[in-house]
Amino acid sequence: MGVPAFFRWLSRKYPSIIVNCVEEKPKECNGVKIPVDASRPNPNDVEFDNLYLDMNGIIHPCTHPEDKPAPKNEDEMMVAIFEYIDRLFNIVRPRRLLYMAIDGVAPRAKMNQQRSRRFRASKEGMEAAVEKQRVREEILAKGGFLPPEEIKERFDSNCITPGTEFMDNLAKCLRYYIADRLNNDPGWKNLTVILSDASAPGEGEHKIMDYIRRQRAQPNHDPNTHHCLCGADADLIMLGLATHEPNFTIIREEFKPNKPKPCGLCNQFGHEVKDCEGLPREKKGKHDELADSLPCAEAEFIFLRLNVLREYLERELTMASLPFTFDVERSIDDWVFMCFFVGNDFLPHLPSLEIREGAIDRLVNIYKNVVHKTGGYLTESGYVNLQRVQMIMLAVGEVEDSIFKKRKDDEDSYRRRQKEKRKRMKRDQPAFTPGGILTPQALGSRNSPGSQVASNARQAAYEMRMHNNSSPSVSPNTSFTSDGSPSPVGGIKRKAEDSDSEPEPEDNVRLWEAGWKQRYYKNKFDVDAADEKFRRKVVQSYVEGLCWVLRYYYQGCASWKWYYPFHYAPFASDFEGIASLPSDFEKGTKPFKPLEQLMGVFPAASGNFLPPSWRKLMSDPDSSIIDFYPEDFAIDLNGKKYAWQGVALLPFVDERRLRAALEEVYPDLTPEETRRNSLGGDVLFVGKHHPLHDFVLELYKTGSTEPMDVPPELCHGIQGKFSLDEEAVLPDQIVCSPVPLLRDLSQNTAISINFKDPQFAEDYIFKAVMLPGARKPAPVLKPGDWEKSSNGRQWKPQLGFSRDRRPVHLDQAAFRTLGHVMPRGSGTGVYSNAAPPPATYQGSLYRPLLRGQAQIPKLMSNMRPQDSWRGPPPLFQQQRFERGVGAEPLLPWNRMLQTQNAAFQPNQYQLLAGPGGYPPRRDDRGGRQGYPREGRKYPLPPPSGRYNWN
Repeated sequence: MGVPAFFRWLSRKYPSIIVNCVEEKPKECNGVKIPVDASRPNPNDVEFDNLYLDMNGIIHPCTHPEDKPAPKNEDEMMVAIFEYIDRLFNIVRPRRLLYMAIDGVAPRAKMNQQRSRRFRASKEGMEAAVEKQRVREEILAKGGFLPPEEIKERFDSNCITPGTEFMDNLAKCLRYYIADRLNNDPGWKNLTVILSDASAPGEGEHKIMDYIRRQRAQPNHDPNTHHCLCGADADLIMLGLATHEPNFTIIREEFKPNKPKPCGLCNQFGHEVKDCEGLPREKKGKHDELADSLPCAEAEFIFLRLNVLREYLERELTMASLPFTFDVERSIDDWVFMCFFVGNDFLPHLPSLEIREGAIDRLVNIYKNVVHKTGGYLTESGYVNLQRVQMIMLAVGEVEDSIFKKRKDDEDSYRRRQKEKRKRMKRDQPAFTPGGILTPQALGSRNSPGSQVASNARQAAYEMRMHNNSSPSVSPNTSFTSDGSPSPVGGIKRKAEDSDSEPEPEDNVRLWEAGWKQRYYKNKFDVDAADEKFRRKVVQSYVEGLCWVLRYYYQGCASWKWYYPFHYAPFASDFEGIASLPSDFEKGTKPFKPLEQLMGVFPAASGNFLPPSWRKLMSDPDSSIIDFYPEDFAIDLNGKKYAWQGVALLPFVDERRLRAALEEVYPDLTPEETRRNSLGGDVLFVGKHHPLHDFVLELYKTGSTEPMDVPPELCHGIQGKFSLDEEAVLPDQIVCSPVPLLRDLSQNTAISINFKDPQFAEDYIFKAVMLPGARKPAPVLKPGDWEKSSNGRQWKPQLGFSRDRRPVHLDQAAFRTLGHVMPRGSGTGVYSNAAPPPATYQGSLYRPLLRGQAQIPKLMSNMRPQDSWRGPPPLFQQQRFERGVGAEPLLPWNRMLQTQNAAFQPNQYQLLAGPGGYPPRRDDRGGRQGYPREGRKYPLPPPSGRYNWN
């Protein structure tokens, strides 16, 4: 489903689920940046146990951001990822576990979407480069001004796929990052860290869910664990609900549509490449000191409280006089299942169901009307009752015709309103607009050319009068052309391009007219609607997909080979007789290997990430699989307006033919490529203060080759198997930095070991229920929160998890004081148009104190990082934190951790010497994949200070 569309609908319908994050910022004293102490209580008035990071949602914005300049090279990308994780960690402050999951090889059902995305990205990237060059040549030919074009290789985001050198290097960098933080950050002291890199098969969010499911099935699992999952995908909400954990929260960047983006030619804001005119850049600041700054604020984070969403759903789905016992957990599972019909990553949405048209609300209403006849719920622990689903879908099919007609009426009404708006704006356009110093300016504009004092006022006035006299007089009856200028006497015939109506894509299906089903199957599937056998095949595949997706969310991957073999979905009215369709999947299937997946999802333009002989299969005309890699392909708008909303008509990859072609080139792999093509597993890290540290160290000393059970009493109840890691991080061994900018860890005390989740039989069913002993959080919603409208007022989320937090405010006397203290017209106030100073990729990383470096005065050890926010006193004054739902049960590992706390005493803040606190290091390595091998040319970060403790 579309992430913006679903999130917009969810936040409007259930607004109280959103909470703004309270984030402490690092302080600065005497030029030294003092980091946030994440070991202190969380200022959001909540304590989280586990933090899960869906890393691909972090990697993409850090490597190719849309609203700020991209990093210059791979090393800056890695530092940006480190700083992003630091920021999330300081907001959430997990106390038990940090789980970092990168997308590995995906199931075949997901690979089709990945293939479509990567082919689109390659095609759009090449088209954008051609368009950019064309516009540049036109502007320069007209004498326009453009900054010199940077000669650098374009970063291909397709390299963020398992099996590439980039992902292999990222895994090494994250190992170094984890070891560094475990050595130097007090907030990580008793933390267990699990890294599941791209070599471990499975999507990142589903690897996280699989871990949670398997730990919930263990007897030592704490049912009141407070989970926090970071990610922007809409399906994370469904996955969180599917766990049936009472305390589950999602943290994500606040979604702000239409964020400004710089022009790709002149790097100025306010227009796109196609509208660039090559105008000189306006001066920013008195001495142009803000030239490199960006007119955009740092992205802010919000929490989505799934326990509050459960409250909403419980009230909405509660039904009276049911012929069976009402179970809110089963009702929520049915709600999750119905959301699949409006679209997901594995199936196209039904033609009659669109989120923006209230499709989920329509499904819920039909569900509540029909469930009395079904005799039970639609799903149970991830398995679908097709007979009951058939009743729901046929009820939707009865109103399909009216849905299509209403959609057409709404679209026509919208076009009429837009046409009237354009006419009104054209009619109200002034006949003459003064220029020069009298040019109208937006309120608050201070640095624009029109706001400056004319150097020769007399000359400027003369030019304005001459321009006014030369303009033809305009009478009330004068007609206007499309650009607002008067037309010749008598008027002219309006050209087609001057029409008020925008060109609409051709729609041959016309769902609002009779015969829509016949036209749909003829245009989309190239078959006659009377072909009942083919329609049955499409419906069967779609039903299999619904069963596969629900199983994937609740039980794990039912089949690595299954996929939906069509580009379009059937109609709801075609779901007749589905109760007898089989819904079983082939057992024992295995995922693709990383390089095999690259061959299945990459276009030929991204073949440079593959071995030469493999790459040849994508471009050689004599290749047996050349048809898998079309240079161009059609995009069916399918009733939409923009190309990115359409359907990419790519051929599906035949797995049998692909494997047969790859058998001939497998012998060409180098040992390094063979290593990257192998499947790996998870790695667990702990620091020296963790109770598990000595146990893991003893395993390495004994050299045990057999998998060893994880002692749950030493690891917050986590269970699984340990096995020795050949590339382990070990105490008293130097951890080499894969980023030349960062120094090696010469005094390492952290340790790592391979970790494997508890294993179960293939037919084992994880129960989708709330566990015994789980305590539901106290109700959050009040009677006023049930109202759908806010009396015309914009909804404003609360700050933090406590509703009693008093907002900070200034009275009139304080504002008068600020008016006297702050100089007027300085352009640096809260509402100034001046952009903030550049802070991109600046941050402070934890580093040990170098020998001979001076310490910061002792008075700084008394500074409290949480003083940067104001509010009621925190609720966590005890040594052991409360979670808002009652005292934490004193489990065995908690008792052990209490005895460990006294031994930890962080030293004073330390100041790092030298540029960035890192000793200079000779770079004897060339550039990495995707960049020229000319060394890494970028400035070092500013000096930073971090904690140092023994």
